[in-house]
Amino acid sequence: MSGVDPVVGVDPVLGIDIAAELQFALELADLADVITKPHYDDRSFSLDWKANRTEVTEADRDTESAISARVLADRPHHGLFGEEHGLVGDHQSPWRWIIDPIDGTSNFVRGIPVWATLIALTHIAHGAVIGVVSAPALHRRWWAGYGRGAHISTPDTGVHQIHVSTVDQLADAQVCVTFSSGWDDLGLTPQLVQLQQQAYRARGFGDFWQHMLVAEGAIDVAVDAVGVAPYDLAAVMVVVEEAGGTFTDRLGERTFRHDSAVSSNGLLHPRVVPIA
Repeated sequence: MSGVDPVVGVDPVLGIDIAAELQFALELADLADVITKPHYDDRSFSLDWKANRTEVTEADRDTESAISARVLADRPHHGLFGEEHGLVGDHQSPWRWIIDPIDGTSNFVRGIPVWATLIALTHIAHGAVIGVVSAPALHRRWWAGYGRGAHISTPDTGVHQIHVSTVDQLADAQVCVTFSSGWDDLGLTPQLVQLQQQAYRARGFGDFWQHMLVAEGAIDVAVDAVGVAPYDLAAVMVVVEEAGGTFTDRLGERTFRHDSAVSSNGLLHPRVVPIA
């Protein structure tokens, strides 16, 4: 599923070769798929629980370790932050890879194919500039690079560019909401229910997939759970934005560093963020 725009050269704003770094990110995703997919297909893993009562398997840990080893070998002047092992590499580097080895581990352990490896390259000043979302059990991979647009690859359709929808009325929109105790704690669950009621249709796809559906134009708005982390959001933010969408926290700030996320086609964002 690898393959990127062949145009190469150092970007004058970022000071890196976007095509080369995106190709490297896709190679990291290939590496991850080789580890995660057999574990999923064969159910060959043991389940542990972290302190926050979320699941973790050796597939999560082994995948992050393999990606970390490759980054440390090939990008020794970059840092890497992963969900399972924290910060490694050059702690002082302005460039940092942010990795979620398996986003949707709860699905992974139950045999639900909605899970993915999330890989992002971020800069301390410029934010997230490369994002890869690889979902081998769905036979899909999404990727984007700064100024390069967003793409999807599938076995049936090959590689093609994706764009958000042009729906501009909430009454015509398909929305996805991920409820969580965090929304309850904020007292905002009723507003999310109201959002669903005002939309044409509501669904609950969850995790990375809701945001990728926004990037594809299949869903118009996605409201994530409260309690997400940078490794849940950095990669998907790049894909949504390069597909022409808007990605913010629940208060409307453009960031992947906070504990909430709303993605949309942009046209509906002003209508949605006050509700969330």
